[in-house]
Amino acid sequence: MPDLFSPFTLKGVTLRNRIGMSPMTMYRSTDGKLDDFHLMYLGARAAGGFGLVFPEQVAIAPEGRTGVHCAGIWADAQIEGHARVTSMIRTMGGVAGIQLGHTGRNGSELKPWEGGLQLSPDHRDGWQTVGPSAIPYGAPKRPYPVHALTVEEIKAIHQQYADAARRAADAGYEWLEMHYAHGYLGASFFSPLANQRTDQYGGSLKNRARFHLEALDAVRAVWPEHLPLTMRLGSDDFHPQGTQFEESVTAIGWMKEHGLDLADVSFGGNTDDMVGNPWNDANGWVARAGRIKREVGIPVTTSWNLGVPQNADAAIRSGDIDVVLLGRPALANPHWPVWAARELGHDSPFDLVPEDWGWWLKNFRGHAPSIGWPAVAGPPDADEVVEFEADLAADTTVGDAVPVPAGARHD
Repeated sequence: MPDLFSPFTLKGVTLRNRIGMSPMTMYRSTDGKLDDFHLMYLGARAAGGFGLVFPEQVAIAPEGRTGVHCAGIWADAQIEGHARVTSMIRTMGGVAGIQLGHTGRNGSELKPWEGGLQLSPDHRDGWQTVGPSAIPYGAPKRPYPVHALTVEEIKAIHQQYADAARRAADAGYEWLEMHYAHGYLGASFFSPLANQRTDQYGGSLKNRARFHLEALDAVRAVWPEHLPLTMRLGSDDFHPQGTQFEESVTAIGWMKEHGLDLADVSFGGNTDDMVGNPWNDANGWVARAGRIKREVGIPVTTSWNLGVPQNADAAIRSGDIDVVLLGRPALANPHWPVWAARELGHDSPFDLVPEDWGWWLKNFRGHAPSIGWPAVAGPPDADEVVEFEADLAADTTVGDAVPVPAGARHD
């Protein structure tokens, strides 16, 4: 039975364990480039034992960023910075993944700690946002008009995805994910809340999934066949008029036929007016991901509230998911895998760090606590450990509306 520290192979790539660092926007780029900050930040997580390491969502076009300080790969001049990062991650024992995205109608924003408000198209740091239809996300945060993409412009965006994928391969990435969740462009095409088109890209589920399928085709044509191609999908808007989970199960089956190797299951994010969402539930997405895995026959991963090692390990052992993605826990502790290994009684936690570090840590002599690692905490309180249920009833109960946590779309 696999556990959190079992290797995982997808296509021609093997992760040393099933722990991945989820993409998180850092707002540290100039002209979309990765620099020494990213080399330090991402290399440290690979050195800390993460099997799969993502930078933030990487924009396929300047207008696909959240804000002007976000990373991109829309120009060949940006490849060098990415190549430095992938080399460091590989040297430290991890696999470098890239998440390609376009923010659509949720771009042109200030940093979250500066208010996160959308900037007008005529602001020096703003631009005209785009979407499937001319429907703004909504006041007060994103009030400005949205340009409805023409069919020709949609085709151009698919080409931008393909061009970005080519650059990602040239930069040394070995795992490519497309970000079609959290209210960004792909998620908005999938959701009736944002997509009210009457052409081949709107209306029926097949039409609303067309953007995804054509983008997969474009990327698969240039992305090496032996490397994984995955997608973070906004599988539920938690709104009666939005994307429904049942639809997503069907659509992921189509995506598998178009070259999707793994589904990263998340929320739609096309409205703040959500009901019954699992924001505060430990392992809130695991059972849903497990259903997709069983019914579609595709490997799956998910994130959100999996930072307790016992829960993360149980999610893998249950067979519901294949890889755990950690966002904020990876920020809080770059050595989360080592800590988790100690908490779970792994035989040799320090095997997860580079060999030279591991030798010194395993051969420490003297006062044991001086190494800087506290004693193992033992099992968490009972209410922190989640029992896994095959039945999804608890996940689909409608409750009171819960606002989206600040910055949630950037995880």
